[in-house]
Amino acid sequence: MGGISETCSVCGTGFEVQFRYQMEEKDGGFSFFCSQKCLEKSQLGGEDGAALATCDACAKRFPPDLVSQVLYVAGRRHYACSLGCRTQLVREAKGVRLGDIAAAAAAPAEGATPTVDEAPLAGGGSRSAVAAGEPAQPAARASAQGEATGRAAPAASAARPAELKGQGAVAVPLSPAGGAKRPAQPPQRPAGVPRCLAVFNHKGGTGKTTTAVSVAAGLAARDKRVLLVDTDAQGNVSVSLGAGAERSLYHVLVMGLRVADATKTVRPNLDLLPSNETLAAAELYLAGRQNRDRVLSDRLSAAAAEYDYVVLDCSPSLSLMNQNALVFADSVLVPVACDYLSLVGVRQVIKTVKNVNALLHHPVQIWGVLPTFYDGRAKIAREAVSTMKQHFGERCLAPIRQAIKVKEAPAQGQTIFEYASGTPAADDYLAVVDRIIESRERGTAGSEAGAARDGTAWSVDRGDAATERPGAAAAGA
Repeated sequence: MGGISETCSVCGTGFEVQFRYQMEEKDGGFSFFCSQKCLEKSQLGGEDGAALATCDACAKRFPPDLVSQVLYVAGRRHYACSLGCRTQLVREAKGVRLGDIAAAAAAPAEGATPTVDEAPLAGGGSRSAVAAGEPAQPAARASAQGEATGRAAPAASAARPAELKGQGAVAVPLSPAGGAKRPAQPPQRPAGVPRCLAVFNHKGGTGKTTTAVSVAAGLAARDKRVLLVDTDAQGNVSVSLGAGAERSLYHVLVMGLRVADATKTVRPNLDLLPSNETLAAAELYLAGRQNRDRVLSDRLSAAAAEYDYVVLDCSPSLSLMNQNALVFADSVLVPVACDYLSLVGVRQVIKTVKNVNALLHHPVQIWGVLPTFYDGRAKIAREAVSTMKQHFGERCLAPIRQAIKVKEAPAQGQTIFEYASGTPAADDYLAVVDRIIESRERGTAGSEAGAARDGTAWSVDRGDAATERPGAAAAGA
């Protein structure tokens, strides 16, 4: 490459390109680096080296300080915050869909014993990834050394708090307190049959509370006994239903109050276990418990047996309370707004579900991905739904059409079925309710067929590794 004179994209110094690392294709053009130091600054995104990079697998911000956290696929630079995320990016480069990754997350929990090649390593990776020549992170090596010597591995060898930090939440490691391993527990019902359904997404503004309230109310209208649990300290479920309560989930978790004494019947067949700002204090209580990720399950399991369905509204974060909700649930419904940023958040949900299965040994899986705020006139909405269908198959439910009535209903303390029965949005939520009932009645998940289908693969060669941008497939990118 000698004889090519360029200007450094970082410091502006003129130089002759002599090494391959000094030029890089980026954002439709080329960037040039006069030295390794300038290359490192560009990777960090800042002059002082203190800026954070964005993981192209889970969209988490982190400081890349390991060689394994920067990888090149099809000539483009990508970042991976952990060995698990690196493995996921490599798998996607080989054509694996997100829906297949989500389906595989629940496989070991369904009774299959992981093989040596598939055994999870600390940090979210696998032995198969290491065998393939991918560098292991120090956390994984420390864990392996601890097992070899019979001593407990350091806390850093488990999922690191920095990797599990959610927005506005205290970072809590996804591992049992004290480092003790729990034996894998068999599923209590056939896989894919939703009974305890967690409405969960890390990203806010995707319609989680509206979806939880609408699904619970729709199931109750179908003569099913339903318990709606609000695990968000904002307490928006009570507001949406026009219900006030003196006792809340905090009293059940911390004070040991009976569930029946804290619930309130808000509609025929629909009981509500509300929450308010006091639930934030429950995080401190849970953090000091021996089995901190199973307190909610221990408190609610007996009472939940009296209901046909339990619906949990989760907060937009990876908090200890959400870990409890996912351990209690058997299925996850992921509302995704029809925009690009919401699509990026789906990756983090998949990673969280995988961690719950692998580290907390609980068989939970993504039952469905629900597009919300769908406006058929907007190109981005149509492309977002197309992208979700491509990668999740029949796990992608029919979209909820955008309607002003959906936003007006909580102001009146009514559900969408009470406030605007017969509107497109109400019919869309009823379709979701009917699919939940149908899935349970036939004993298998209606979405499993989509996970097994061989669809068009998502190739990193075709676009951004963070999330395939809507419309890329249609445009032939």
